[in-house]
Amino acid sequence: MSKTTRHKAILDLLDEGSVESQDSLQHRLERRGFDVGQATLSRDIHELKLVKGPEGYRRVDESLGAESVLPSVMHLARQFVVEIRQAENLLVVKTTVGSAQAVAAALDASHWPEVIGTIAGDDTVLVIATDKKKAHALARRIRELS
Repeated sequence: MSKTTRHKAILDLLDEGSVESQDSLQHRLERRGFDVGQATLSRDIHELKLVKGPEGYRRVDESLGAESVLPSVMHLARQFVVEIRQAENLLVVKTTVGSAQAVAAALDASHWPEVIGTIAGDDTVLVIATDKKKAHALARRIRELS
């Protein structure tokens, strides 16, 4: 089935009720005849601009923008951050599966001066800090939140 058809099915599932996790979404899609892997599903969620909140995935209200619906860094760190490792001016932040993009987006939206930017996978965020000392301070700051 086409990507457009799959996207429509995902949006239909959201309209029908709460979708708590990627795993749940994947199973519901399978029941509708879609054989979709986790990587494809992550791309679909990104392309559809879905956000994950306390009740599960939902659409972003385009008039509000993504930043206004993001939970705080504190909330996300407490809920999803598993481990933080430093390598010079870089931090590798391990998260629970499927939550790295939300953590990265919240870090970017925080506008902390130590953070130059982030790159997120599925369960790992690469945080680029201005220097080694700032990376150390940033790691401590995130650990204190979680």
